[in-house]
Amino acid sequence: MSEVRVLIVEDEPLIAEDIATALANNDFNVSGIAYSMEDALGELKKNLPDLVLLDINLNGGEEGIEIAKLINERYSLPFVFLTSYSDKITLLHAKNTEPAGYIVKPFTDAGLYATLEIALFNHTQKNKHLFPELTLEKINSVLTNKLSDREFEVTRLIYDGKTNNQIAETLFVSINTVKAHIKNIYMKLDADSRSTVLARLRELLEKKV
Repeated sequence: MSEVRVLIVEDEPLIAEDIATALANNDFNVSGIAYSMEDALGELKKNLPDLVLLDINLNGGEEGIEIAKLINERYSLPFVFLTSYSDKITLLHAKNTEPAGYIVKPFTDAGLYATLEIALFNHTQKNKHLFPELTLEKINSVLTNKLSDREFEVTRLIYDGKTNNQIAETLFVSINTVKAHIKNIYMKLDADSRSTVLARLRELLEKKV
């Protein structure tokens, strides 16, 4: 539950499973698989991911574009299109939704990994401009259950868009130690994903500042 969570929106079950396998091979956590617009909106409501991987042409129409518009309206989430279409009209419609990335099928594991990493990093960097300066003192001044120094270090690295493996390498600790810290951070911030950690930090800091 503490790794980056990705919602897959893809109407072809075999392709969806291939995507899920590729994500798992690169240490991403699949929060759910949606085969239609209705399924996707349901997944977003019940289990908010950190990123959405969207097919554009669902069930014969451009439902992926409509889902992207709703994500922009309702959630502060990055989304990446993964589609077989690269014609000018489709690209124009996609560009108007301001996706974090665009992958043309067939995809490679390496290409998928690189695109998602960049998408997550850019989204985090963009959102950082919306936050006041992040300090342990500011966070703990509005928390009942205070973050420890180490938990704050991990929080800062999440804030910087680092994956669990990158956090472990930076802090010279095991991946299990990182997951334990993130579990505590989620509990103290009343969060259940990296996206909700960022939203919660913004809420707390704006309340204070």
